[in-house]
Parts: sequence; C-alpha cells; structure tokens
Amino acid sequence: MSVEHTTAGPTGYSAEETVRRILTSTGDTWAVVGLSTNTRRAAYGVAAVLQRFGKRIVPVHPKAETVHGEQGYASLADIPFPVDVVDVFVNSEQAGGIADEAVAVGAKAVWFQLDVVDESAFDRTRAAGLDMVMDRCPAIEIPRLG
Repeated sequence: MSVEHTTAGPTGYSAEETVRRILTSTGDTWAVVGLSTNTRRAAYGVAAVLQRFGKRIVPVHPKAETVHGEQGYASLADIPFPVDVVDVFVNSEQAGGIADEAVAVGAKAVWFQLDVVDESAFDRTRAAGLDMVMDRCPAIEIPRLG
C-alpha cells in the first residue's frame, strides 16, 4: 500500500494522489452544490474554471437556477443522470449530509471546498468506496496539473 502525501490534516484528507485522480480520471460531470447565479459567490467562479477545463457542471441549489448555461436542480437526488463528482460549497455543518447524499446517488467522488471539513463525513464517504478531499479548491488545483 502506498503512502499518500498530504498538505493538510493528519488523516490525509487532501492527498495529492486523490486530488489528481479526481481531476483527471474520475469523470467530467461535476454537481456543484451551492451554485447559484450570485456572481459574488466562490461557487460561481469555480464552476466557470471547471467548465474551461472541460468539466460539465450541474448547479445544485434550492432555487434550481440555470447557471453558466447548465440547468440547475434543487438537490442531488433530482439530477436525472449520473454525476461523477460532487463539489460542495456549503458550510461544514451541512456538508456531511451532502456527502451522504453523494454516496446515495452513486457519485464516484466528493470534494469539499476550502474551509469545509467534516472528518466523520470523510470516513463515511471513503468507507463507501468514494474518493474524497476536503479543504481544497479544484479551481486552484486543476491548472497545476499541467
């Protein structure tokens, strides 16, 4: 078993190998939970970066708004097609429930954004067989892949 290098936390929740795998080979359909038409929110800009790098973004927000030309849905369960990665832009207190929903809908990976950390959700999600990172931003990481 290989040891993954981490950049934060004692549990390896931001392992470089996992970050790279999610961004390069997990799949290109990313549900972005918390994404709305509010251009001042981080989710809006991050979703635009993901699109520029070839990812299909799926806005998930109670308002179910169309964002960046993509139809929005009120919840992960409402998305009528498979999702590869669930990118979570909610506070840490709500994030664990979203991770559980990601497992329930058959996602392959969960990504908690900067400052979003829930160790027990990480453990549950990994135990269910999904890749997961926390406290990282794909818009920062994806350009680094070269």
